[in-house]
Amino acid sequence: MNLFKTIRIVGVHLLIWLLNYWFIAIGSDFNWNGFTYTSGSLRYAYAYGLFFNAALFYMQVFWLVPKIYMHNEKVKFYLFSIVVILVISIIETYFDQLLYGFYKIETEDLLGGFITNAIFHIVYSMAGFYFLFKLEHKKSEKIKQQLLEESYKTELKYLKAQLNPHFLFNGINSVYHLIGKNNDLAKDTLLQFSELLRYQLYESGTTILLEKELDYVSQYIKIEETRRGSDIQLEYTIDFENSTRRIAPLLLIPFIENAFKHCSNHNDSVMNTIYIKIIEKGGTLTLHITNSFDNLISEKPIGGIGLNNVKRRMALLYPDKYQLDIRKEKNNFVVDLTIML
Repeated sequence: MNLFKTIRIVGVHLLIWLLNYWFIAIGSDFNWNGFTYTSGSLRYAYAYGLFFNAALFYMQVFWLVPKIYMHNEKVKFYLFSIVVILVISIIETYFDQLLYGFYKIETEDLLGGFITNAIFHIVYSMAGFYFLFKLEHKKSEKIKQQLLEESYKTELKYLKAQLNPHFLFNGINSVYHLIGKNNDLAKDTLLQFSELLRYQLYESGTTILLEKELDYVSQYIKIEETRRGSDIQLEYTIDFENSTRRIAPLLLIPFIENAFKHCSNHNDSVMNTIYIKIIEKGGTLTLHITNSFDNLISEKPIGGIGLNNVKRRMALLYPDKYQLDIRKEKNNFVVDLTIML
């Protein structure tokens, strides 16, 4: 803890005790335990009384709780607390008797004064006990949150590191299918692919402008469209309302990759369909993908490394802010994703 913070905390505590004293002994016409505001005796009685209360409070905070209670010596803690309260109650009662004599105040019996003091000392001791526990709980929660954030950052780095080789594998595979069929197109596609890879390596940070991410998605779709050519019926819509919105990079690509990967391969290309719709409106991004599939592979699980990866990333980056539904409908795979940006 730095010096400035220590001074600030000490100042706040001192101010609270001073305001407590001022309100009871000076600012109001209180009478307590035989001492009165009018005679002036309350000022002296409450001064040493508040001192003893503060002593009990900080004994709990700096000694009894951290040194004994938190070391699982609970019996010792309760015995020490009781002894300290009794001793200080006896001392304060003795001081009260001296002040009664000085101001010639007729008082109740000695035992009554002792019990009254003891009750207040118990209250302030309990206040110190719970104050420290609340403080320690707050510190503990802060440490847990920091550890959780570090864990999330580490895991996100690992998940993102997985994306690059996964993307590289799919991109090379796309170019491979064009080599020999159309070498010029293969070169153009490789150039586009290198630009996409550059985006992944250099431009995609923790978050990216939605406009850039959707442009990346659009380029990827065009590469796949080139590779598949007339073998599929492709329709896609990409639209956004606010160009300043930001999104975690590479969240949408795995779903689109899977659409092309699992799309059916019927002889009649009309039956091989992919429909992609990405819309951002009012800070909500929706992704809808429908692709046909072959019945022969319909029993295979949907997904893979990329899809499992992106599910985990969304759980970390957008907890309680996204909805994902992946299902089969007749001869189609359907993906519906909603993210609150």
